[in-house]
Amino acid sequence: MKSINLNTVFDQHRIHSHIAMLLITLLLVVFLIISGNPSTSFRELTGTAILVFVYMEVFIFLSRKIFKNLGTDTTSNLFIRNILSRFALFYVACFLASMVIFILFRYFEYLILKQDTSHIIQIFFQSEFNAWFRSIISGLSFGAILFLFIQWMDALKKARKLNEENLIFQNETLKSQINPHFLFNSLNTLSSFIHTKPEVAELFINRLSSIYRYILENSSKNEVPLSAELSFILNYFELHKIRDEEKITLTIDIPDPDRYLIIPVSLQILIENAIKHNMATREKPLHISIYIEEGQIIVKNNFQKMALQLESPKIGLKNLAERVKLITGKPLNIEKTNSDFIVKVPLIL
Repeated sequence: MKSINLNTVFDQHRIHSHIAMLLITLLLVVFLIISGNPSTSFRELTGTAILVFVYMEVFIFLSRKIFKNLGTDTTSNLFIRNILSRFALFYVACFLASMVIFILFRYFEYLILKQDTSHIIQIFFQSEFNAWFRSIISGLSFGAILFLFIQWMDALKKARKLNEENLIFQNETLKSQINPHFLFNSLNTLSSFIHTKPEVAELFINRLSSIYRYILENSSKNEVPLSAELSFILNYFELHKIRDEEKITLTIDIPDPDRYLIIPVSLQILIENAIKHNMATREKPLHISIYIEEGQIIVKNNFQKMALQLESPKIGLKNLAERVKLITGKPLNIEKTNSDFIVKVPLIL
């Protein structure tokens, strides 16, 4: 099975960031030591620089681990409690790690200078602890302020990008639905039923109006109840079923859909994608199934490649993947096999 994550981001500049961190550390240590004591020896300067650099690398490593996957799709109160509990854990972990690093640093320093190492821990707690404690607390406090500032800037950037994506999404959604081909096929089907099957024509009109009403009312929203999205999908599918008869089947297996929220029109984009890019005949119908698995809604269809099919730019999937990432903080996952095409959309409780 080939798995594709459209939102995976690789950090190609990690080595450069470590080098930049080392240079910043050296400049900071030189400034602090020279401004405090100009007679500081080269050995003391080098040792302090190494110690501070190791501190910063360990603190950054711990912050990446502890503050990973904050769960921005939860409520505000849960998010705040999550942040505060992780801050407490981060402080404790940094405090203990820096203590171990400092004692090990002193141990190796004593070894290099060929001094007695048997009383390092005792010396640390008796004469060095107070100065070390003040420096660590000051550094962590500065880091906390910097972290909160970065989070605030990221939130502003995310909100701005989400607004831009919403405008793009609304435009693309309306263009993809209200287009000459869709209207022509729908109106052509409707005209064929007006005189021969007026009851079918009336049903067709009702479903068509419901589809456009849902799109116009919800395309600008970030989330809607899953039950509302499924009702919209059923109306949309019935239009195709009336037009294509038994060429397409849809199976929905979702108990208690009111428990979940989902990005509006997202499922329609996936169903439209399946219908658009797969062959469907009475002998070989297109089967689409929708179900929930591990906090994700799965849209799965059997893969039936058309005889003549141009390479698709997949703009709809790319736009949807970007919007899913911005709103839920989670990726849109796509899996393709020889027989099936599967898309996994994160749900919001």
